[in-house]
Amino acid sequence: MTSPFSDSRPDPGPAADPGTLDPLIEDVEKEFSIMVVKARQAIRKRAAAIHPELQPLGYKVLSILAREHAQQQIILAEELQVDKATMSRMIKWLEAKNLVTRVPDPNDGRAMLVSITDTARAGYLASSAASRQLLRNRLISWDPEEIKRFADLLSKLNANDAPRRES
Repeated sequence: MTSPFSDSRPDPGPAADPGTLDPLIEDVEKEFSIMVVKARQAIRKRAAAIHPELQPLGYKVLSILAREHAQQQIILAEELQVDKATMSRMIKWLEAKNLVTRVPDPNDGRAMLVSITDTARAGYLASSAASRQLLRNRLISWDPEEIKRFADLLSKLNANDAPRRES
């Protein structure tokens, strides 16, 4: 998954006047900053809904396991860009709180497969439904075309590492 903040640069298209473009980009940066703060708050809230002591990293682990099922710890560490020791400690904590289980990987005797427990999955799904309802409540007054345009623009922003068009 790429980030709209990565260093890759898409085709900029026609040149825009910096005097016009710079204040607009500053507005976008400001709104992104607000969105990032709110997203972090939402993750903390969603984590607490699953377990009062669950930290954002643990929530992110559970979200991967809820979507992709059992995973090796090393895969989780790579996907979340944390070192193996940090992931190992997090998995042990999650296991102690009965949020994940570990079993030997039948395809690799040296590795363990981590899975989300039914209780954690139920909490994750409930927090996801609440979050989806919040988003729905925020967008319900928008015209369907505005929502489509918003999704298209977000998609375009997230596709920032697409190959450049030839001029």
